[in-house]
Amino acid sequence: MSKPALLTARTDAFALRLRKRYAAERRFRLAGLSAILASVAVLIFLLVTMTLNGIGGFQRAELAVTIDFPESGIVANPAAMNGPGALQTLEIQGLPQVVSFYADESLGPEAAGELSGQAWREVAAALIRDPELAQGTHTFELAASARLAAALDGEGAADTQALAHKLTAEKKLAENFDSGFLARSDATDPQAAGIWGALKGSILTMIVTLLMAFPIGVLAALYLEEYAPRNRWTDLIEVSINNLAAVPSIIFGLLGLAVFLWIFPNYRSAPLIGGMTLALMTMPVIVISGRNAIKAVPPSIRDGALAIGASPIQVVFHHVLPLALPGILTGAIIGMARALGETAPLLMIGMRAFVASPPDGFTSPATVLPVQIFLWSDEIDRGFVERTSAAIIVLLLFLLLMNGLAIYLRNKYEKKW
Repeated sequence: MSKPALLTARTDAFALRLRKRYAAERRFRLAGLSAILASVAVLIFLLVTMTLNGIGGFQRAELAVTIDFPESGIVANPAAMNGPGALQTLEIQGLPQVVSFYADESLGPEAAGELSGQAWREVAAALIRDPELAQGTHTFELAASARLAAALDGEGAADTQALAHKLTAEKKLAENFDSGFLARSDATDPQAAGIWGALKGSILTMIVTLLMAFPIGVLAALYLEEYAPRNRWTDLIEVSINNLAAVPSIIFGLLGLAVFLWIFPNYRSAPLIGGMTLALMTMPVIVISGRNAIKAVPPSIRDGALAIGASPIQVVFHHVLPLALPGILTGAIIGMARALGETAPLLMIGMRAFVASPPDGFTSPATVLPVQIFLWSDEIDRGFVERTSAAIIVLLLFLLLMNGLAIYLRNKYEKKW
């Protein structure tokens, strides 16, 4: 074969290989774009589904009851209403019976029987907030029973559905936004259930987790990266930390059950024990990300600080740590986000109990949002199904708020070189 023909053949072969390579790159980009679009589609589907299902969870069926307080004889003394025994004072005056009587007058005997048994407490709360209400006639939107709420959604017995349609036509029954959903705690009635107790428990548990995992994790990362000698013991510790980051969360729950509840047997299901258990799970993630962030600080920073007379401790805490802080916060964000959504380790230490009042502190009995969602998802009542979706939305918003704060702090302290 002549030289020109040989060159032409080589050129054609090169062009063919080049076209194949470009085609492979286009297929790779298309596959990557398809994966991203599929992920976004699944995320959108999840968010839309949760939002549509959760709208009903932020509403409740309410009955309109008109009460004539001067006629009823209820007296709301402002001085008494500001005291700790205000609710008991109104109960002694017969407020539950008064609410039941006027419900019978406003709605009829059959519909009055569908009023929530705790409806009088809502009237009492309104009187405690504004004692002037006791001087006139007012209409209250009070929670209906779970059976009537289900009938309003087209479920349940035919006679109850007929009653719901009748009351709706008379504008005495309606689904309204339930502002108390964020202010109440768990209850056996979905109409009276709320998530404030679980939300407060999550906040207290996350505070304990952060206060324990973050400083210990950062100090451990600093020691391993800056001070620890390079020997087999250090290698063993590093391997152990890497393995702990991949251990299933329920193992940490067993550890918390065996150790923390043995040391503090009276604090079962308390945020203190839950936070300590989640801190064990979060710490390896913070240590690993902290070491990587410290390792990423240029050696010239250390050399420059030492050259102008800084001590090794000053180099670490005045120069290396501030520059590594954004990367450390990134690891803390990942670890705290994982801890916020964990259920298994908290179930092991008993944080699945029915808690009808918000925790008073770090040692009070409490539950957390993921466990509350888990418990409500087991209920067969449709009202709890909607409450479950609403609680998931609140959990996602809480997670976004927590991550948003951490990202803001990370960006604020981020240094560029």
